[in-house]
Amino acid sequence: MAMIDIEYRHSSEPPEDDGLRRQSVEEMSEYLRGLVREMQMSDISSKFTSVEGEGPNTVLINGKKIQEILDGLDIKPLETEDSCDHGRANVVSFGRPTLDWNKDVIEDIPDVLVKNAISKAYSDIIKNRIL
Repeated sequence: MAMIDIEYRHSSEPPEDDGLRRQSVEEMSEYLRGLVREMQMSDISSKFTSVEGEGPNTVLINGKKIQEILDGLDIKPLETEDSCDHGRANVVSFGRPTLDWNKDVIEDIPDVLVKNAISKAYSDIIKNRIL
């Protein structure tokens, strides 16, 4: 069975910046715990570990930094006609673009990028699995 192991390594709180998506180590930990719970409810074997240590804060998925996993992906947002809004008007947003993030601060990573990295790690496990 495929296993997704998410590890959040942190040594300090993220910089104080109102523009960050997650303002604290605790908020980032809760976010990642929530993702793991969602996967477990979908019968995907997964676990979350929070480790305090030296160095910059980072997220590892199955031992690989999330930035390394994302390096090989070409992520494109859905076009309006590809979305599942079923003919309803789109919500106008004045916030930051979905894929915009400060790569030096892992707590700022957008949800869509985390989920794409998890999907990539999961598909790599399935692809390399011996039946």
